[in-house]
Order: sequence, then structure tokens, then C-alpha cells
Amino acid sequence: MENTTELHAWLDEYSSSHQNPTNILLHKICVPTIAFTVLGFLWSIPLPKSIRQNLGYVFSHIIPMLVIGPTLAFYFRLSTKMAMAMLVIILFACALLAKMEQKQVRIFRVSLIIFIVAWIGQFIGHDIEGKKPSFFEDLQFLAVGPLWTLASAFRALDIEY
Repeated sequence: MENTTELHAWLDEYSSSHQNPTNILLHKICVPTIAFTVLGFLWSIPLPKSIRQNLGYVFSHIIPMLVIGPTLAFYFRLSTKMAMAMLVIILFACALLAKMEQKQVRIFRVSLIIFIVAWIGQFIGHDIEGKKPSFFEDLQFLAVGPLWTLASAFRALDIEY
């Protein structure tokens, strides 16, 4: 069941430590980037060959699905529209990772480098803001950050969430 009141409470709380325009811009770049790299880390976790062969290609990447599932459940509880948009974004990200894997890109290595650079950007933004990152209070804000970024896109497109 959707709980838009709770969604707005999460977004408002997250926004309270993201008021500076530079910090906001850095977060709009770095939050989706970090989310993608975390997916890249999960994608890179090797499974035994016997499991990969028996599951087929799609399910050979079961570990990201195990993490994405509860995160999407959290999103669906807050807003069906935002959860569906996130699902599309996640599917696109998985397709990109599959293409990278096909091209033999070292996904873990690339993800690690980008992850570190993006977190540096996040902390620079919070230094400019003069406030600690929200997840220092509650780790759930690590899942709220992507919603906050998506909410900005929804508002720009005049879509209710």
C-alpha cells in the first residue's frame, strides 16, 4: 500500500541537508552514479559456474536481484509511480551492465573507481553545505537519495508522485 505522506516526510528530511545549489547539483550527479556502481559491484560477485549454467544468463546475476527486490518493495510502499520509474531505470542499468560484461569491461574495477570519485563529490557537496550526510542519522537515507533525485525529475516533468 502506498504511503505518500511517508514519502514526503523522507524527501523533506533528506532535503533539509541539501539546500546549497552546488550540493544539490553534486548530488543529482553523484547519487545516481553511486547507485549504478553499487549495482555494478553486486553484478560482479561471481557465482559458481554450475549455478550460472543452471540458472541461465538472466538469473545468473541473482545477487543484484536479491538486493534490488527489498529496495523496490520499499519504493512501492512509498509510491507506485516512483517505484515503476526506478524499476525501468534499474532494468536499463542492468542492460548496460550486461553490455559491458559482453564487451569484457572490468565492471568491478570501473565501478570502484567511479564509486570513489562520486563519494568524494558527495562529501565535497556536504562540506560546502556545512551539514553531515543524511545517512549518518539513518542508513535508509541511502535508499532515499535516489528517490530524492527522481522526485526532482518528476517535478521538472510535472508528474505527481
